[in-house]
Amino acid sequence: MGFFRTSILVAAVAAGGMYVGSSTGTPVWSNWFQTGVEKTKPKQDRDKHQRVKKQAKKVSQTAYDSQTRRTLVFRVLKTLKVKGRAPMTGYDRNAFGSDWPDVDDNGCDTRNDILARDLFRLVFETKSCIILTGTLKDRYSGKTIHFVRGTESWKVQIDHVVALADAWQKGAQQWTPLLREQFANDPLNLKATDGSLNAQKGAGDAATWLPPNRSYRCAYVARQVAVKANYRLSVTLAEKRAIQTVLAECPNQTFAKFFSISQTKIV
Repeated sequence: MGFFRTSILVAAVAAGGMYVGSSTGTPVWSNWFQTGVEKTKPKQDRDKHQRVKKQAKKVSQTAYDSQTRRTLVFRVLKTLKVKGRAPMTGYDRNAFGSDWPDVDDNGCDTRNDILARDLFRLVFETKSCIILTGTLKDRYSGKTIHFVRGTESWKVQIDHVVALADAWQKGAQQWTPLLREQFANDPLNLKATDGSLNAQKGAGDAATWLPPNRSYRCAYVARQVAVKANYRLSVTLAEKRAIQTVLAECPNQTFAKFFSISQTKIV
């Protein structure tokens, strides 16, 4: 397989909270930020999250180096298995764990971690990492959205770049519950976005839904390819062709923009 001899899996990394790989290719969870408020978890929960981390080691084998950054997305796309969709039989959101747990043990739930990463002008609840207000420059729509916690929280939602139901039909139903929980909370697969567009997307893949902001489509499909490669999820033929159509507009698209050495947002 040449260039991909060691592994065909590719994951994107953003410092300060992404799903970061060590020099040996072993993924390491890193905290987004420390709030000074640490929740004490029962031993059972701590043991569970340790098992999640160990399970993650079996998923990602990529060494996160300069070579990976230069990898062209279309080359990795070629390595993805093309299969038809499996039936939705047995699918339930709870199969991927509870909504927004504190998987990385930093004292904050996943939703607030992602809001803190993707929004700016943040206002936090006193002595908490709960975000009360913030501003999102939404990549999917190209609009600026003001987030206010409460009755209008729905305006900013957290999108699973590769939808959970889509993952279920393309390999996740064979995973352990712990691995599904890791997938549902992996920052690589999460992005704050316009709530109405998130609802519009639903469980759609690239064949059925793309961001209306055309200038972001290359980065969007690149991220989907990174997630699917990292978790060995398949694509349908229609999905692969849709991604190829997008990449035809940006043949030199790499994974480089997903890497950062500072506290920056993902593209």
